[in-house]
Amino acid sequence: MKQTTIAKRVESVGIGLHKGEPIRLILEPLEANSGVVFYRSDVGASFRAEPKNVVNTQMATVVGNEKGTVSTIEHLMAAISGYGIDNIRVIVDANEVPVMDGSAVSFCMLLDEAGRVELDAEKAVIVIKREVEVKEGDKYVKVMPSKSPKFNYTIKFKDEAIGEQSYIFEFSRENFINQIARARTFGFLQDVQRLNSIGLALGGSLDNAVVIDNGKVLNPDGLRFENEFVRHKILDAIGDLSLLGCSMIGDYEAFAGSHDLNHKLTKAVLADEKNYEIVVLSEPELEREYAKSLA
Repeated sequence: MKQTTIAKRVESVGIGLHKGEPIRLILEPLEANSGVVFYRSDVGASFRAEPKNVVNTQMATVVGNEKGTVSTIEHLMAAISGYGIDNIRVIVDANEVPVMDGSAVSFCMLLDEAGRVELDAEKAVIVIKREVEVKEGDKYVKVMPSKSPKFNYTIKFKDEAIGEQSYIFEFSRENFINQIARARTFGFLQDVQRLNSIGLALGGSLDNAVVIDNGKVLNPDGLRFENEFVRHKILDAIGDLSLLGCSMIGDYEAFAGSHDLNHKLTKAVLADEKNYEIVVLSEPELEREYAKSLA
């Protein structure tokens, strides 16, 4: 099985969630063994999407270095992972990825436009060899060995518009597009107003998020899925775990997880070589063994 990249350069423009200003997004092909590379064209900063380059996880996953950062990468990273793209350059002219409609579907459309091509290099996967868990109180995230990757997520909110929701997602490109990609980010009206007051979430609106207030969804068109909230949490987790550097073969489970816990989980996995194995799919039997997980 070969590594992949996109077939051609594509671009779009969208609003940044926090600054509320237009951001130009460009996706470009990259050569084999490059991974996902972010480039800030406005400051000339370049960095690979990997755990050591994560600099903040408070409200989103942020990567960067001393020259600059890029925030809110998780929805785009989820789409790249869902489409099985190994190597790609992401160019933005600001410090965040545009929020688009708050889901990953716009990024999926860009990747459809770009197409996908194989490169002359063997694909590698990270195979989880033993359970790794990160806990904070009753909240936890963990990965476990499995040859058919699944994301099993549970959330629990006091607000009755959300309540307790669980969803099990079996990873594949088709399932990602149909079950996860359209699930939007969400927040509470009082939190949006508080963030606006300190100069954040200025681009947030009913066009790019599900907004909740006192047990009601404020969006006129309602929800895209009955359990859209937990599906979006799975979308975030797919994006966060893709920073492991290659496709993960293993199960993920979470209760009330977060970007921060996901980041700590990726670091915990990579901290001990007994937790994982990097498998290069150079032999036909290996390709057959993992083909379903990478479809």
